Amino acid sequence: MRALGVDPVDDTRATFRALCEAMSRPGTIQQAPTDPADHAVVATLVDHEVSLYTVDTDLRETLLSQGRLEDAEPTAADIVHTHGAPTWNVADLTRGSLVEPSEGATVIYRVDGLAAEATADGADDLTTVTLSGPGVPGTRTVSIGLPAEELDALAAAQSTYPRGVDAIFTTEDRLIAVPRSVSMEVA
Repeated sequence: MRALGVDPVDDTRATFRALCEAMSRPGTIQQAPTDPADHAVVATLVDHEVSLYTVDTDLRETLLSQGRLEDAEPTAADIVHTHGAPTWNVADLTRGSLVEPSEGATVIYRVDGLAAEATADGADDLTTVTLSGPGVPGTRTVSIGLPAEELDALAAAQSTYPRGVDAIFTTEDRLIAVPRSVSMEVA
């Protein structure tokens, strides 16, 4: 993982802690130990038992060289990684079953911007989302650098709880998580 600028011990441990914090407190911004954060997240979550879809050639080559890449199409992958809005439909990803909801995919979006609240000062490329559910006291508003259509599709994919997908949004060195148990409303 050093080829990606990720220390396989210290950075993956710090990333795991940030992911635990982000998943338990959906919509809160957590600091990642490396830049870009999506590389640290993928390096932390992917092992020889987890399938991955990504078009990031650096990630693919590094994981392949370490024997950690089990390649899969987005519709069959355990972890799906994309830069910005994807070419595939998030509704087509694995969402688990009522018996095994944990078999739903985890989507890692690399986005251009994240804000812990609604932004109105020139951030036209951010879409405001209101979160509610476990880990969110009342509601929490965040702004994410994805088109509203993609976030609407993600909200629909998560609407069949306990089935659904977990989403992680990353920037250079920050991340936000929205687990499948959380409801999303796009503004």
